[in-house]
Amino acid sequence: MKVNFKVIRQTQKISPTVQTYLLDVEESNTILDCLNRIKWEQDGTLAFRKNCRNTICGSCAIRINGRSALACKENIGSEIARFTPQIFPENRENSIPEITIAPLGNMPVLKDLIVDMKGFWNNLESVSPYVSTAARKVPEREFLQTPEEREQLEETGNCIMCGACYSECNALEVNPDFVGPHALAKAYRMVEDKRDGETQNRLEKYNEGTKGVWGCTRCYYCNSVCPMEVAPLDQISKIKQSLLKTKEASDSRSIRHRKVLIDLVKEGGWVDERLFGLQVVGNSFKDLKGLLSIAPLGLRMMTKNKFPFNFEPSEGAKQVRSLMEAVEREKQSTVNSEQLKN
Repeated sequence: MKVNFKVIRQTQKISPTVQTYLLDVEESNTILDCLNRIKWEQDGTLAFRKNCRNTICGSCAIRINGRSALACKENIGSEIARFTPQIFPENRENSIPEITIAPLGNMPVLKDLIVDMKGFWNNLESVSPYVSTAARKVPEREFLQTPEEREQLEETGNCIMCGACYSECNALEVNPDFVGPHALAKAYRMVEDKRDGETQNRLEKYNEGTKGVWGCTRCYYCNSVCPMEVAPLDQISKIKQSLLKTKEASDSRSIRHRKVLIDLVKEGGWVDERLFGLQVVGNSFKDLKGLLSIAPLGLRMMTKNKFPFNFEPSEGAKQVRSLMEAVEREKQSTVNSEQLKN
């Protein structure tokens, strides 16, 4: 079958152009197979990264039809089934399918499909993604983990640092200070690792305004594109839970974060992002310094058309509220029962 590959090509500081390559391919061919053929048979100047060709190294991450993925993992058949144009279905059999290939997002392009990942690696380094030196000083024996402790790290241990989640991150698009989902997924691994002796210091660091976990917009794109099912958003949420447990008595913003989140979900079925920022960071206009700290982020969101100007409650808001109140009653009943026993 014939397929048109529309490749977004550019070099530094030059506007991108679209170049089309026609290939005769099999449905089982991967996107990387096709990029190799384009380079070897049609255009040797095309630049892209590759290495293992077996979904292990993460080198070949690019955007395929608008979403970040590994070129060695996605194949022609699945892409055509997912993205074949539906505008003129009567001409579908005679039309040549198209697949658009572009570089990863949130990173400057060096050439064609190759991006500069310096910021990606610097953000990873900023969370100190390794067991603390002091904790490793056990000269008498190996510092072992139990199978149960290792199981807690399974998801984050699968990360291959491909950059797909970083590429799709909405928070990074409007807030360059945010460290990114890849870094925070690795950060959770260190928080959960019982061999590490810097957990409290780490939590303090990950609690820093919109640079850490609170900068996540919970858009879910990182989870949806991750080729290894690391679920970065889930790991970020776990760090938030750890912070709430350790900060509940002293950190008023964390307390507000949980209370406001619950109240807004009860009210509308999901979170009204406008009120969330106002009430949590700005403490409902009581914390002017907090409001000023998020003002630049709000302006950048507006310029990127990422700021929600209205809010529509969920159709199931009443059901959500009922379920949450039932859980609260059950929790209170358990607490009362424990008090009676004592």
